[in-house]
Amino acid sequence: MPAILERARAGRRLEGLKLGIVNNMPDAALLSTARQFLNVIDTAAPELRVFVSLYSLGGVQRSDTGRRHLAENSYQDFAQLMAAGLDAVIVTGTEPKHAHLKDEPFWNSLANLLDWLDRDGPPAAFSCLASHAAVLHYDGIERRPLKDKCFGLFEHSTCGHDDLTVALPASFRVAHSRWNEVPAEALGECGYRILTESHDAGVELFVKQRRNRMLFFQGHPEYDAQTLGREYVRDVRRYLSGERETYPNTPRLYFNATEKELLDRFRARATGERHASLMDQFPVLANRIAPGRTVAGTVFGAWLREIAAAKHDVTPALAGVGYGA
Repeated sequence: MPAILERARAGRRLEGLKLGIVNNMPDAALLSTARQFLNVIDTAAPELRVFVSLYSLGGVQRSDTGRRHLAENSYQDFAQLMAAGLDAVIVTGTEPKHAHLKDEPFWNSLANLLDWLDRDGPPAAFSCLASHAAVLHYDGIERRPLKDKCFGLFEHSTCGHDDLTVALPASFRVAHSRWNEVPAEALGECGYRILTESHDAGVELFVKQRRNRMLFFQGHPEYDAQTLGREYVRDVRRYLSGERETYPNTPRLYFNATEKELLDRFRARATGERHASLMDQFPVLANRIAPGRTVAGTVFGAWLREIAAAKHDVTPALAGVGYGA
């Protein structure tokens, strides 16, 4: 087992914040998604000790391999989540299979989780599709389909003042990977505050004060350096094998000029010689950095300090005192 998941499994034994991650991602992305969020939490507020536990929801379709991964990495169920006395919860998105979220097989389980969070649960943060599901369930805000997939790295800026974003730079990049969006005007009409946005990608981080303050991300600031590339390769493979009808666009601002030229040549060949075995000749791509990770660390760090301050009745600036190693 990777060391970072071993740490999540064993927990951190000293008193601190108890954080649950509800990982709804498909089997192939379970490990990488858990690792991404755990890496962000590890670096977000180093002065805080955070006990992390992993959870899964019923209704998310799993293969035998996926179910074995959940068992081997001590994923717990919804009943155990409710009984865990958590201080905060992160709910990941997943890859949608249906046009309407309420038609997804996991919808009832996710709706039960959302109801519990609003009624009795701790502060929560939602990622991508989980954000779309939450605003639909809480306020009836329907996501709307995009003409093209919002895919790649996009320039963002902050909107107004908030403790979650005060330490962000004037401009920063965040990864997006989605076919749908929730419109800014609908969020505003229902009392959500938009904290970061992009001219090209729209709303990114937004919040609403319900019983607790809830955070919503349309993008993926937690993505590691290779995630967008892996998703692109996956979608090319799906096209060549006939699982999707259209050839995917390259992620925005991700590949360098040399790689883009090689990928364009491969695309021209693939659309003329469409067969799965052509994937063996896919171009070799370079490693790269993920600029959005510092954004995730800044926002999640401020969020964890806010929660620690409320738990221990101190100011957020002093929330880490007594927790540092």
